Amino acid sequence: MSDLKKAHLLGFIQNGVNSHATGMWRHPKDKVGWHYARPEYWQHMARTMERGLFDAMFIADELAPYNTHAGSSDLVVKYAVQCPTHEPSTIVPIITTATKNLGVGVTLSTAFEHPYSMCRRLSSLDHLSGGRIAWNIVSSYSKSEWEAYGAEMTDRSYRYERLDEYMEVCHKLWNSWAPDAIIADKESGVYADPDKVQEVDHQGQFFRCKGRHFVAPSPQGHPVLWQAGSSGRGRDFAAQHAEAIFAVLPTVARMKHYTEDLNDRLWRKFNRKPGSVKLIFGVQTVVAETESEAAAKYERIKACIPPEGALAWISGHFGLDFSKFDLDEHIQNIEVPGIQGLFESILYARDGAPVTIREAATIYAQGMGMPVLVGTPASIADKLELFMDEGGADGFMLIATYTPGCFEEFVDLVVPELQRRGRYRTEYAGATLRENLLQD
Repeated sequence: MSDLKKAHLLGFIQNGVNSHATGMWRHPKDKVGWHYARPEYWQHMARTMERGLFDAMFIADELAPYNTHAGSSDLVVKYAVQCPTHEPSTIVPIITTATKNLGVGVTLSTAFEHPYSMCRRLSSLDHLSGGRIAWNIVSSYSKSEWEAYGAEMTDRSYRYERLDEYMEVCHKLWNSWAPDAIIADKESGVYADPDKVQEVDHQGQFFRCKGRHFVAPSPQGHPVLWQAGSSGRGRDFAAQHAEAIFAVLPTVARMKHYTEDLNDRLWRKFNRKPGSVKLIFGVQTVVAETESEAAAKYERIKACIPPEGALAWISGHFGLDFSKFDLDEHIQNIEVPGIQGLFESILYARDGAPVTIREAATIYAQGMGMPVLVGTPASIADKLELFMDEGGADGFMLIATYTPGCFEEFVDLVVPELQRRGRYRTEYAGATLRENLLQD
């Protein structure tokens, strides 16, 4: 049993009224007795995930309400399509002071923040959490974000060159303090040796930075680096920089193809050992003690989805105004400028069979095109084992439905089943997120 691959689990949410399953705020079990803007809610969610020995709570983000559909964000506001959403890093100390082992993955965009302040914030959070922070590295993709910041949307072709340089500056800053730079000699009054704290002087194509990192080395040195690259260039970026990768893949065949491709890039392009980067695949689960009860729960979840809100969401994510299309047109006939990997989750949602725009909006709104596992703890565990053994998954990002109930149910029902099968840890490996995430 001991040589079986053990799953890693993360809870996928947003710091807002509704996460990625559109309309869940309407669900009769959503946030009963809780308010999304209060610390107690987040502390309870965190303790639930830690009770289930999750690696981390993973906080997604979007910087402005989507305004692609009919040139307006009205429907996004009207139906709470990831709106309102609070800034993700603000809840990190609330989560980490309520827990001892749970990590926090925080999505922070490189588009409108200089690497210097990004490094300072992340190092500070890593200190405060005792080394339990991951950074999901993103560059903003939707026009609403660029408009909100009063900026011209950059040419997509330069996106990854800019990101590569961004990471170069970050690593220079994080590595600028020597391990023995801090002396803290009260007798002499010398706290740190300036010769061992390098001044970074970076003059690049996209960034300039002249200064010392303002934060002493944090417990992890730098946060766990997380990425969700899905296009060819995005996969290269992930294979070069990431310690863990999040991917949305609708079928076992797509998972297997992605795993093989990423491991090939790791070795062939960046001389990194295949399997050295954790591959975490998105899933949505609806669990109950019987199959019929689970099916009924799933129907209640789907009934909460507002069709107009669903169209507004796919318009925002894929950068295309779907109000201009016949909703019975097949999505396979359309090219989108937005998130390519997530668009593929819709293209292959039915193993390549045609999907209309109307159907695609509903599929996407219930969980971003992730595989939806509806059933008993045993049947869900069967599928997760299949995704690990045949698809190459190292673990799973569990997308929220109604909260905190969906995580409570998974922890109470599915986690013990995975443990009985020897497919899940029974204790944390270490004190830092990196130690726990890299545990086999």
